[in-house]
Amino acid sequence: MSRQSVDSATPQQATQVFIEQYGDASELSLRHVTLAPPAAGEIRVRHTAIGVNFVDIYHRTGLYALPALPAVLGVEAAGIVEAVGPGVDTLTPGQRVAYAGPPAGGYASARNLPADRALAIPDDIADDTIASLLLRGITTQMLYSHVYPLKAGDTVLVHAAAGGLGLVLVQWAKSLGARVIGTVGSPAKAALAKRHGLDEAILYREHDFVAAVHKLTEGRGVDYAIDGIGGQTLLQTLGTVRPYGMVASVGQVAGDMGPLDPALIGPARSIAFSRPSVFRFMSDPDLYREGMLATFKQLQSGLKANIGTVLPLAQAAEAQRRLEAGETSGSILLRP
Repeated sequence: MSRQSVDSATPQQATQVFIEQYGDASELSLRHVTLAPPAAGEIRVRHTAIGVNFVDIYHRTGLYALPALPAVLGVEAAGIVEAVGPGVDTLTPGQRVAYAGPPAGGYASARNLPADRALAIPDDIADDTIASLLLRGITTQMLYSHVYPLKAGDTVLVHAAAGGLGLVLVQWAKSLGARVIGTVGSPAKAALAKRHGLDEAILYREHDFVAAVHKLTEGRGVDYAIDGIGGQTLLQTLGTVRPYGMVASVGQVAGDMGPLDPALIGPARSIAFSRPSVFRFMSDPDLYREGMLATFKQLQSGLKANIGTVLPLAQAAEAQRRLEAGETSGSILLRP
């Protein structure tokens, strides 16, 4: 009997971080389970690095409801294929793979998932690197290629420019020839973002970022503004964009701003507003693969991962607390 068929038929032990009900980080619990052999069309992946994202917090709180509870959190990881189910011919045991997006279940030492959600990692990209930014890379591809095709000479505003998504957005925009203005919370974060290519940093705790943007653009405004903060920040961001420019809202760390009054975006301002969903984007297999391959290409062309924190899987609750509190720069990884 082949190694593949032996591995595929063998149940395996796994450690998972899960929730039984929505709430704060104290709802995260640890459990040990036996994974069934991968079903038809599935693979089993033994994780080596697990990404932590704000969407995990939205899942934990119920802001973005999960299909059912109890549920294992996590939507991004890298690892090694341990076994493949019937009908899988695109991946083989021993390959390094990465994936992002639903179905959730990444906060685990190992898991079964549909084979078409995973892609082999190129030899010149490390597991930690891809696990720290794959979801952010796909998000950036969506934002710069589909929501607003960013081009050389454009000026883009990136909020939280020293965060996990912010650093990817900054570098990717620079690779396209754009000018990047970013908001940051401290001089240290400004320095970090500038090391990754940021042209101008605005310390939003000390300065009115709307006024600062207009000063930096000589009153014109930016072509494109990307906001993952939400709340009042998003409302203010509408005032940073030139006529016929674009604002994209990709998160709501500061809360939901409520219904958007069309008068805030036009006709006086004449700007476009987008609320794109990366999960919706990734539900299209072709777009999902496009985003993954584009991220690989950016990494191979010089995109830098910034991993600020690595914690054991058992400390997933602490990782989420730090992310919510804004205590981290760059990405957070969990180590199984």
